[in-house]
Amino acid sequence: MEIKRDYYLNELIDRIDNKLIKIITGIRRCGKSYLLNTIFKNYLIEQGIDEEHIIQLSFDEKKNKKYIDPDVLDEYIRSLIKDNEKYYLLLDEIQEVEEFESVLIGFMHIDNVEIYVTGSNSKFLSSDIVTEFRGRGDEIRIYPLSFAEFYSVYNGSEEKALSEYYTYGGLPLTVLAKTDNAKINYLKTQKDNVYINDIVDRNKIQNREELEILVQIIASDIGCLTNPLKLSNHFKERDRSSSMTDKTIYNYLRYLQDAFMIEKAKRFDVRGKKFIETPQKYYFTDMGIRNSFLDFRQSEEISHTMENVIYIELKKRGYNVDVGTVEIREGDAKKQLEIDFVANKGNNKIYIQSALEMKTKEKVVQEQKSLINVNDFFKKIIIVGSNIKRTRYDNGIILMGIHDFLLDMNSLDY
Repeated sequence: MEIKRDYYLNELIDRIDNKLIKIITGIRRCGKSYLLNTIFKNYLIEQGIDEEHIIQLSFDEKKNKKYIDPDVLDEYIRSLIKDNEKYYLLLDEIQEVEEFESVLIGFMHIDNVEIYVTGSNSKFLSSDIVTEFRGRGDEIRIYPLSFAEFYSVYNGSEEKALSEYYTYGGLPLTVLAKTDNAKINYLKTQKDNVYINDIVDRNKIQNREELEILVQIIASDIGCLTNPLKLSNHFKERDRSSSMTDKTIYNYLRYLQDAFMIEKAKRFDVRGKKFIETPQKYYFTDMGIRNSFLDFRQSEEISHTMENVIYIELKKRGYNVDVGTVEIREGDAKKQLEIDFVANKGNNKIYIQSALEMKTKEKVVQEQKSLINVNDFFKKIIIVGSNIKRTRYDNGIILMGIHDFLLDMNSLDY
């Protein structure tokens, strides 16, 4: 069964001929290798590219072990380039190659070569990998399956599909697993043997248990404002002898972000047009990974789950996403109102509230209040957890159901 990933395929297509190394990054098991080696390769063949001009190597395969030597790899690749037609290098798990940065930069000097690479170990998963290529790299960040991609291979109703997506997330092999137990076992195995191991090994963390507890705390409080000091105090309340200082937690949070396991949403003062450094919110790249750290005990907290899914969907669509704050005056007092998301892409800005339910007039007023007080003309949307018809209030605020938002890539454009 093939799961189409047209959005990312188009990202790769758009970068053809840009003279840069195309670097596919993302959390482990999110489908980087399949995107490059199957989807993109098939596209090239469909466009009439001769297979002899597609040079494909996966360095985690035993048969390619000899090419880990950079000199052997360089000589082999150059021996395959026999004319002036364009060649496409599809190099998977490039981190296995010694001195891979210099090897790739060397290939850049060959005029008729396009370079695409993926990597999956802790070094390559670092969010600052592009700097390794000294400005010669172009990063394509990919995420686990969106709900639309997930639903394209799901056999069931939208409501049942969304419930499963909230629980098990969008890692491709999770989606393809046949039973709930198989999905849970797969996710727990990845959590124990892949995600945490990568972070511990790369950063030489001594206390694995405290790192896992930190992830569990963040998983329990997705969408809640926090900071390293607050988290440190949480550890000290549990155990006065805890070594988890705010500095240590700051570093651990950075490691988790570098591994693409979590993302940080900064707070932005909408009226003052400035960022507020602390506290921030943290969201998980994949809900299945999040729930695996909690043994799936809190997978039914739908309001926080929905907020996390909306955040990641916005990121998948290429938006920069912040948490908005709006200061208002009520009588003699000042009050801070929150906008769940301020999504920016180029000159386009959208304010978004996530509300599981809005069954009363009081709830409608509450959810609209911060949006009304923004006082600008950018689009304002409330996304609710039910499958409702899209409507617009007299004040211009749009009401949209979560299904329409997730299933239509252009849902924010109307």
